[in-house]
Amino acid sequence: MNNMDKTKAGFKELADSTAEDWQHIMHCMQPFAGNLSGRVLAHLQLLSGDYGGFPIDRLQHCLQTATLAYRDRRDEEYVVMSLLHDIGDTLGTYNHPDVAAAILQPFLSEENHWVVQHHGIFQGYYYFHYLGLDRDMREQYRGDPHFAATADFAERYDQRAFDPDYDTAPLDFFAPMVQRLFASPKYALITRP
Repeated sequence: MNNMDKTKAGFKELADSTAEDWQHIMHCMQPFAGNLSGRVLAHLQLLSGDYGGFPIDRLQHCLQTATLAYRDRRDEEYVVMSLLHDIGDTLGTYNHPDVAAAILQPFLSEENHWVVQHHGIFQGYYYFHYLGLDRDMREQYRGDPHFAATADFAERYDQRAFDPDYDTAPLDFFAPMVQRLFASPKYALITRP
């Protein structure tokens, strides 16, 4: 490395970096990447206590969505996708599906990623008309191979998950599933064997 501190790379511009710098950076990235599931679960907990006017808080909504999917015997990837579908609410007030989709993209199938990315407009079928919007806005995607899966997610899980009396599984029930999903990305720009 090009400086005296062996804990950091020594370049000031990427153009000046070396193979040794990048070997060190990738070595340091492994433990950080390995704790991604912990950071995701911690961020999800930020939704606790945030009701936004809904009958249950946003964390309970996510847990209830995942519980419904789990009890319907959906596969583990789908259950975790259901749990994290609204994780973007804290930072993406106006585009939360896009934020969640960006976080989940390396770990999901193409279909499940499409479901997350488009769930907001599909869920709008159940309430957009009360806001003066077109409840059939999702029809612009009719013909897409993932339309039916997204409509199904909205109907069976997302729009049903606002029941304060539902026996919802706790976050620690889902934590091992999240850890397994985030342990190995399916797609990543930079990976290290």
